[in-house]
Amino acid sequence: MYLQHFGLTELPFTLTPDTDFFFNQGSHQDALNVLLVALQGGEGFIKVTGEVGTGKTLVCRQLLNLLDDRYVTAYIPNPFLNPTALRMALAEELGIEFARNIGQHRLLKLITDRLVELHRTGKQIVLLLDEAQAMPDDSLEALRLLTNLETEKRKLLQVVLFGQPELDIRLAQARMRQLKQRIVFSYRLSPFDRDAVVHYVNHRLQIAGYRGQALFTDGAVKHLHRSSRGIPRLINLLCHKALMAAYGSGVANVKETHVVAAARDTEDVSRRRPRWLAFASGLAGLIAFASAGLLYAYTV
Repeated sequence: MYLQHFGLTELPFTLTPDTDFFFNQGSHQDALNVLLVALQGGEGFIKVTGEVGTGKTLVCRQLLNLLDDRYVTAYIPNPFLNPTALRMALAEELGIEFARNIGQHRLLKLITDRLVELHRTGKQIVLLLDEAQAMPDDSLEALRLLTNLETEKRKLLQVVLFGQPELDIRLAQARMRQLKQRIVFSYRLSPFDRDAVVHYVNHRLQIAGYRGQALFTDGAVKHLHRSSRGIPRLINLLCHKALMAAYGSGVANVKETHVVAAARDTEDVSRRRPRWLAFASGLAGLIAFASAGLLYAYTV
């Protein structure tokens, strides 16, 4: 790989939501601030939405890392569950032991007792659901009913929903109005502007051990922003492939031609290129790299 060539200690642009690389600027940090303030309030639903690849899961995991021992957290990364499975998943996250054939009334009683027990010890209980747009309607309603559990002064369970914009569309439906009215705070993650892309790329390179002058030229960053539309996941994909191309070309920094090559090899990017590159062999670096027999596997 290109690590030694560029003086890196680890891959800087992987697709896994690694909190060591959390970018504490822009909408990511703003979303985290909203979440922390909202949780201190202690009631209602909190919602964070954003397009695919804008970093919702990373923000969620960073929040989990930052919450101290005043909080008890339950994290459900895949909430495509029916109401029964949702209650079971919550019970498991809260450390409740139960028989698999338990009745739903009995299970709800166990959950309630556990929430009351934790509340008496001064704990706040927070349920975080990623990919919330995938939840069935009846499960969203079951979730709303769970938040009916409360004392005279405070909810026993707070819920944070992370989802794609489709979640907002579903909540706008008349049958979802009761749940929508319980959303006390919400935030929409936005793509990075060009300046944020510069800082984001440099931030990840520094975390990965890079020390030196700007590794990506101005032209490379300009095309990176244009092609990725400022979406962090696409930025990571393009940067990784551009580094491969630069390494395959044997050069010390990433130029615009390398980002063009990466964009031509990547789905869901804007492929508009500068005129002077219209007839360039954009994949030359990647082809050179592939000829060396090295492969890179990634998941979306």
